[in-house]
Amino acid sequence: MAQRPDPKCPVRPGDTCSLCYPGATGPQDCGLVWLVRQDPELSAELARLRSETAS
Repeated sequence: MAQRPDPKCPVRPGDTCSLCYPGATGPQDCGLVWLVRQDPELSAELARLRSETAS
Protein backbone atom coordinates (compact mmCIF):
# COMPACT_ATOMS: atom_id res chain seq x y z
CA MET A 1 0.00 0.00 0.00
CA ALA A 2 1.41 3.41 -0.98
CA GLN A 3 2.02 5.94 1.74
CA ARG A 4 0.42 9.37 1.41
CA PRO A 5 2.92 12.22 1.39
CA ASP A 6 2.99 14.50 4.42
CA PRO A 7 1.69 17.98 3.58
CA LYS A 8 4.32 20.70 3.90
CA CYS A 9 3.69 23.77 6.04
CA PRO A 10 3.51 26.87 3.83
CA VAL A 11 4.55 29.08 6.77
CA ARG A 12 7.57 27.09 8.00
CA PRO A 13 9.69 26.25 4.95
CA GLY A 14 10.93 22.67 5.03
CA ASP A 15 8.63 21.52 7.85
CA THR A 16 5.66 19.23 7.52
CA CYS A 17 2.24 20.40 8.65
CA SER A 18 1.98 19.62 12.34
CA LEU A 19 -1.61 20.83 12.68
CA CYS A 20 -0.46 23.52 15.11
CA TYR A 21 -3.52 25.70 14.46
CA PRO A 22 -6.60 24.52 16.44
CA GLY A 23 -9.22 22.93 14.21
CA ALA A 24 -6.98 22.67 11.14
CA THR A 25 -6.90 19.45 9.17
CA GLY A 26 -3.93 20.60 7.08
CA PRO A 27 -2.47 23.67 5.38
CA GLN A 28 -5.61 24.08 3.27
CA ASP A 29 -7.71 25.24 6.23
CA CYS A 30 -5.06 26.58 8.61
CA GLY A 31 -5.90 29.99 10.04
CA LEU A 32 -2.23 30.86 10.47
CA VAL A 33 -1.53 30.21 6.79
CA TRP A 34 -4.52 32.36 5.86
CA LEU A 35 -3.34 35.21 8.10
CA VAL A 36 0.19 35.15 6.68
CA ARG A 37 -1.13 35.18 3.11
CA GLN A 38 -3.46 38.12 3.86
CA ASP A 39 -0.80 40.32 5.50
CA PRO A 40 1.56 41.98 2.97
CA GLU A 41 4.45 42.30 5.46
CA LEU A 42 4.20 38.69 6.61
CA SER A 43 3.91 37.49 3.01
CA ALA A 44 7.05 39.42 2.09
CA GLU A 45 8.93 37.97 5.06
CA LEU A 46 7.80 34.46 4.12
CA ALA A 47 9.02 35.02 0.55
CA ARG A 48 12.39 36.13 1.96
CA LEU A 49 12.61 33.03 4.18
CA ARG A 50 11.72 30.75 1.27
CA SER A 51 14.43 32.29 -0.92
CA GLU A 52 16.99 31.77 1.87
CA THR A 53 15.87 28.18 2.33
CA ALA A 54 16.11 27.50 -1.41
CA SER A 55 19.71 28.79 -1.58
